[in-house]
Amino acid sequence: MRFHFVKRGFLVVTLFVLLLSLSACAAKLPNLDDPNITLSTTTSLNDSGLLEYLNPLLEKETGIKMDILSQGTGAAIQTAMDGNADVIFVHSKTAEETFVKDGYGVERIEIMYNYFVIVGPSDDPAGLKDSGLKASDALAKIYAASQTFVSRGDDSGTHKKELALWKTAAITPTGDKYVSAGKGMGDVLTMTDEMQGYTLTDKATFLSMKDNLDLEILIEESPDLLNQYTVIVVDSAKWPDTNTEAVDVFIKWLTSKKTLDRIADFGVDEYGEPLFFINFKAE
Repeated sequence: MRFHFVKRGFLVVTLFVLLLSLSACAAKLPNLDDPNITLSTTTSLNDSGLLEYLNPLLEKETGIKMDILSQGTGAAIQTAMDGNADVIFVHSKTAEETFVKDGYGVERIEIMYNYFVIVGPSDDPAGLKDSGLKASDALAKIYAASQTFVSRGDDSGTHKKELALWKTAAITPTGDKYVSAGKGMGDVLTMTDEMQGYTLTDKATFLSMKDNLDLEILIEESPDLLNQYTVIVVDSAKWPDTNTEAVDVFIKWLTSKKTLDRIADFGVDEYGEPLFFINFKAE
C-alpha cells in the first residue's frame, strides 16, 4: 500500500510540475490586441528559406502571425511607403536611409549580412574563376568577352548593387547579351542556367537552388559584394495603422540571442556553411 501511495504521489507531483511548466510557457506569450503583422521583404531573403523557417517559431513563441510579402527591395519599400506593411526586411542601404529620412521608417536595424556572388557556367568562357578580380572588374570582363549577363532588372537590392558595380566599371551595358529579366532571384537563376550566362545573386538563394542548376560561384567575398540585411519599422506618425505593439514584440524576438543564433546556424546542416552572418549590435 505504501508503495502505491508513494508512486501515486510521485505521479501527481510530476503532473503538477508539467502543468506548471506549460502554464509558464503560455504565460510568456504577450497579450496583443492584434497579433497580425505584415512584413514586406526581398525575394532573395524569402527564397533562401529563412523566413519560412522562422515564421512558425515566431508564432509559437510570441503568438504573432506574420504575413510575408516577397518583392524586390524597391517594391518592398514602396509597399511600406503606401501604408501596406508594418515592417520591412530589405538590403539596399541608400534606399533604406531615404526611407527613414523621409519619415516612413523609424530607424535602420542591421541584423545580418552575407555576400552577393557572381555565378556562371562551369566552363566559364569569360575566365573569372580564380582570377581574384573585384566584382566590378569581373563584370567588365564578362562584357568585354560578349558573354550573356542576366540582370534582375527589377529595382531590387540585388539590381541596385549590380548597377553600382557597372557604374564603378564605367560601363553602361547594352545589347542582346545583356538581358533585363524584371524577375525575382529564383527566376533569374533559372534563366541564367538555361542561357548558360552569368548573373549577380545573393549567395543564400544560389545555395538553396544550386542542386538544380548547372552554374557555379566564380566571384565571391569581394569587398564590393557585401550584402547587408536591415529591418525597419514603419513609422506610425506617417501611417497610424502600423501595428506598433506587435512589431515591437517581433523586433525584440528577432534580435534576441536565441533567434540570432538560429539565423547564424541556418544552412549549416544542409550546405555545410551558414547562409547569413550576424552583425546586430545591441544598444
